[in-house]
Amino acid sequence: MITQRPAPGDQLIDFELPDHNGNQRRLSELVGGDPAVLQFYRGFWCPKDRAQFRGLVQLQEHVEVAYTRMISVSVDPPEVEAGFRAGIGARWTFLSDESRKLQAQLGLLETTDTVHRPYIPTVFTLFPDLKIHTAYNGYWFWGRPTNAELAADLRAITRAIRVDWDLHPLPVPRHKGEGETPG
Repeated sequence: MITQRPAPGDQLIDFELPDHNGNQRRLSELVGGDPAVLQFYRGFWCPKDRAQFRGLVQLQEHVEVAYTRMISVSVDPPEVEAGFRAGIGARWTFLSDESRKLQAQLGLLETTDTVHRPYIPTVFTLFPDLKIHTAYNGYWFWGRPTNAELAADLRAITRAIRVDWDLHPLPVPRHKGEGETPG
């Protein structure tokens, strides 16, 4: 079953896959009410993916302190993802779609690699409700987002969902008797 690829404004399905430790994880649980970067990648063996991951590892500290999340998905089995994750120094969750069912649902099969049948390298920035803010097609390397583009997306999402983002003062609660005339 191949569907239309998800696009900005679409609601992404709340899928469940095993993580790099083999534990079933639901996307909404991993996003946890925060803006998120959801990356689908070819596999540990792809030099373009490795280059992209070097940048994401540099971004991870900012993501962690900014109440945002990153999740990476490939068709590699959990034990391969665990080794790759540890080797690059990533601290975020990696998910395994070894069965390729989600890949088919999302229409993200890369058709030029008939050996590995990987994902088309794709990155979505997501609102906490899994609505897609931006979609990046990374089949060609320059289609992948830079850290600056991801930061700009995450800033826009955060601005839209955080009521305390704006510098305008919030209403100050009045204390009993304040502003009342005696009498």
